[in-house]
Amino acid sequence: MQVSIACTDHNLKRGNGDHSKQSATSPNVVNQARAKFRTVAIIARSFGSFAPRHISLKESTGKHTGMKYRNLGKSGLRVSCLGLGTWVTFGGQITDEVAEQLMSIAYDSGVNLFDTAEVYAGGRAEVILGNIIKKKCWRRSSLVITTKLYWGGKAETERGLSRKHIIEEIVRAMTYVINQGMAMYWGTSRWTAMEIMEAYSVARQFNLIPPVCEQAEYHLFQREKVEVQLPELYHKIGVGAMTWSPLACGIITGKYENGIPETSRASMKSYQWLKEKIVSEDGRKQQAKLKELNHIAEKLGCTLPQLAVAWCLRNEGVSSVLLGTSNPEQLTENLGAIQVLPKMTSQVVSDIDHILGNRPYSKKDYRS
Repeated sequence: MQVSIACTDHNLKRGNGDHSKQSATSPNVVNQARAKFRTVAIIARSFGSFAPRHISLKESTGKHTGMKYRNLGKSGLRVSCLGLGTWVTFGGQITDEVAEQLMSIAYDSGVNLFDTAEVYAGGRAEVILGNIIKKKCWRRSSLVITTKLYWGGKAETERGLSRKHIIEEIVRAMTYVINQGMAMYWGTSRWTAMEIMEAYSVARQFNLIPPVCEQAEYHLFQREKVEVQLPELYHKIGVGAMTWSPLACGIITGKYENGIPETSRASMKSYQWLKEKIVSEDGRKQQAKLKELNHIAEKLGCTLPQLAVAWCLRNEGVSSVLLGTSNPEQLTENLGAIQVLPKMTSQVVSDIDHILGNRPYSKKDYRS
């Protein structure tokens, strides 16, 4: 099964060419620098027909791995609650050999969801992902591949969501590719609740296929959308949540605790927004809170990244959490969050909220 996510441009201003996923945690300069694009639709990318030389049940059932599976929204599609993302890493920070290692570890751990985008590494991430699947002879029907559309080539006709680029306008285009067998489902990313409802209404009005999920940023320091807006959409129209950046672009790993390492992405010119966030007043406060959260992790017998990922997973409205990693050790550690999930009791969650100085959002909070 293949799925992809398309991007839409709202008042985009060209900056340093960074078109990666970026959060909008507060109305400040960092937000303006980071709000480069939003994804809009999940469609499929065909990587060819693969004839499997071996068949393993592990990739689809997750037996003996402890992996949990959830429905993507109210659709019948079952996805692993942890997925592997390729942003920044595939075709960029890591070699193809390391990419294969990461996918193998994820696959053997029961992960069936792999996320990419047409813009990642100028298209190389998609190619690398497809080549690895073909080389490993994994059964394609057991995998869910998501890719994002909007940023394509350099020409005006090679990006956006126009008829020239992806065929027709958004909802009609997604219906077309699904009817053609190129995709099973489609969804949105970085859309407002109002925009998603509009797409749903258009689909119902013209007998088209509506979106099944919204891909959104979600972590300890960014929670309003996933905890307030998306649950309401889920109950109204069945749109689920696929979340990304559970470690807040690496901030929760603690690697920026003593400054910004020269080898980190925050030191790169294209990630100036991340550097500004880390050194900001909010960033310094977050670092202090992470030290307190680390005490909770120690009591639970896990690492802080595992605690952060398990915290995201404890939200039953989240269908899958996408992990981003550049080495096997980090991926193995993050996948260990599955074992921490049963320890996320209401008391532990309450202790975390107390440290963060907030509480779960409610509809009343949002509407006020």
